[in-house]
Amino acid sequence: MSKPASPAAKHHWLPQFCSLPTLFALMVVAEIVALVIAMAPHRNARSWISELAVASVFVQWLALLNAVVLCSSREALQRMTIRAGFACAWLLAVITTGLGSAVVYSMDHVLGYGLTGPSGSGWRFVLGNAAICSLIAAALLRYLYVRELWQERVHAAAKAQVDALQARIRPHFLFNSMNTIASLIRKRPEDAERAVEDLSDLFRAALGTQEALATMGEELDLIAQYLRIEGLRLGEKLVLDIDVSALPREQLLPPLLLQPLIENAVYHGIQRLPQGGTLHVLGKRDQDMIEITIRNPTPRDRARPGNAHALANVRARIEYHFGEKGQLQVHAGEEEFQVTVRLPVGAMK
Repeated sequence: MSKPASPAAKHHWLPQFCSLPTLFALMVVAEIVALVIAMAPHRNARSWISELAVASVFVQWLALLNAVVLCSSREALQRMTIRAGFACAWLLAVITTGLGSAVVYSMDHVLGYGLTGPSGSGWRFVLGNAAICSLIAAALLRYLYVRELWQERVHAAAKAQVDALQARIRPHFLFNSMNTIASLIRKRPEDAERAVEDLSDLFRAALGTQEALATMGEELDLIAQYLRIEGLRLGEKLVLDIDVSALPREQLLPPLLLQPLIENAVYHGIQRLPQGGTLHVLGKRDQDMIEITIRNPTPRDRARPGNAHALANVRARIEYHFGEKGQLQVHAGEEEFQVTVRLPVGAMK
């Protein structure tokens, strides 16, 4: 029986060499090498410029060739232990550079340009380039490994923080809803039964698997269930003005991303006004962006403690799942509170 792979081998320690950031780093390092070679003391000013141009083309081609080879070999290297994979990646870079140098040397002398040195110096040219590559590849692979490890730890820390925030989501209206349901059991049993079902669905979503994603349609259905429960409790104090028909129901998003904002609008705004108020929810799509705006009237004494926590929670989850493309905008006026959620269509991290 073969020995199981080391847990460390399961980490994505090797970067994606086909990605633009890694390619850019390789090209910058290659150009620095070309600059150092061209600035050797025995060159004059005139030959320095021409040799820099030739060296730049050569090293950039080698850099791209190595990137293609390592990118193609990444899955196989990832299945190895870190030390074995690192050694194989380094060896691949050295061999690729040596073979590439041999091809360029042969083509140069067949064409008669003499850019790679005099005839008979092929081994010196190939071994010299391979030696330079061995030093640069070792340093660069080490740097990329440390960077990938750091990014993985940052990602894990961010996920842990978001999971902790998600675990604290518990609707404020639980006890009020139970009291409302109890008062309806004798007088309006059908409404009480429907409220129990709605409350059950809400808490199933709140206590569900944090890894699972929801759709916009499921989120809007949960909001509708929540508002039905609050409508039973608040009666005519809660007036709804909702237009979300333009939102794509298949859009993926974290579960309970919008419901806490609706809950805040009712709990910190409309519920605290003697006359109640109107909850405005408008959803629209602007090309590749989705925008949901939630507005509610507010009392003069501002929000209760906890409102800021819910906003921070939602903002952290948006940043975690959508990066810089997702936004949560807050506008607290004298008489009205408004939050706007902007999400990219179909884009989640």
